[in-house]
Amino acid sequence: MTKKNTDVLLLDVNNIEVVYNDIVQVLRGVSLNVKTGSIVALLGTNGAGKTTTLRAISGLLKPENGFIKDGKITFQGKDITNLIGTHVVRFGAVMVPEGRRVFKHLTVDENIRVGSITRKDGSQKIKADHKLMYDHFPRLSKITNRMAGYCSGGEQQMIAIARALMAAPIMLMLDEPSLGLAPLLVKEIFDNIRTINRELDTSILVVEQNAKIALGIADYAYIMESGKIVLEGTAEELKNNPDVKEFYLGVTQGGGRKSFKEIKSYKRRKRWM
Repeated sequence: MTKKNTDVLLLDVNNIEVVYNDIVQVLRGVSLNVKTGSIVALLGTNGAGKTTTLRAISGLLKPENGFIKDGKITFQGKDITNLIGTHVVRFGAVMVPEGRRVFKHLTVDENIRVGSITRKDGSQKIKADHKLMYDHFPRLSKITNRMAGYCSGGEQQMIAIARALMAAPIMLMLDEPSLGLAPLLVKEIFDNIRTINRELDTSILVVEQNAKIALGIADYAYIMESGKIVLEGTAEELKNNPDVKEFYLGVTQGGGRKSFKEIKSYKRRKRWM
């Protein structure tokens, strides 16, 4: 395996604040970055602001009546702050939204092909990438003519990722790829994510609640709470952090597991702030 080139800054999110409907502030001074060739995980519980962060980067805030009020986002040195989603995709940053969202009345193959609609690099390259999708997701090669709406949750997630990859992204963003999937399928999806990063040289920003599996493939990770980054570090550092072990990996000093309901919010704030 060749060593990743993770020295070049690809994405820089600098102190952004996001507001919905001109009054509801969701993100409060969020800063993070993704280096070329790396896998970065953004972790946190429901409502922490993870999806809003991805929408801000992807240019998908406007349909939700949101906008970046302050701060700046740059991708490959270009300012993409409040840029609309189609332009962000053309720059090479593509998001796979939570909940799969396949085109249910199109076949598996038609769904995958739709992803290449913004490309202008020639039919031969698109055909080669189309074939490559079935190499990466062999399960889909057996159901190419099936309506996507009749596919399982795991198959739909693979379709959604393959469709995004057909846009030839420099950076792929994934919002809760494990959501609602059986453990074996979750492992398969995350193995695919690792392979995509390594073999397609695609940088990855993945939003996850399942901290254990995300930290298992990530190079670096951020933890969000209440619209702010409260902790960051290499995946190895966070896996060994006692607070992360207790609150996100569920491991207590006695070796047992603890639910979030048993943890006082003030205790978390006291430790991290």
